[in-house]
Amino acid sequence: MEDELNIRRRRVRWRAKHRGTKEMDVLLGRYADSAVDEMSGAALDEFEQFVALADPELQRWLLHGVSAQGSQFADLVGKVRLFHGLPAGGQDDNNEIETRS
Repeated sequence: MEDELNIRRRRVRWRAKHRGTKEMDVLLGRYADSAVDEMSGAALDEFEQFVALADPELQRWLLHGVSAQGSQFADLVGKVRLFHGLPAGGQDDNNEIETRS
């Protein structure tokens, strides 16, 4: 069971870093590096589903601060934005991402 969980963690971490757009690779990849190892099976399920979403939807939530309220991913969007020091969001405020090392 633990081996399966570790395989899933490696796969979702790789997927988070290979999205197709540099901005999303940075946002999701760095978050995954810091959080995935601590995720339970249920949290990992949610993150896998989140990472499988199309970039335009994720970009609206993460880069532009469009509210994810009403979405099953609202809490996760908040965690990713908080991790990167971005405002909570809630409207289309055209926030720019500041890349951190």
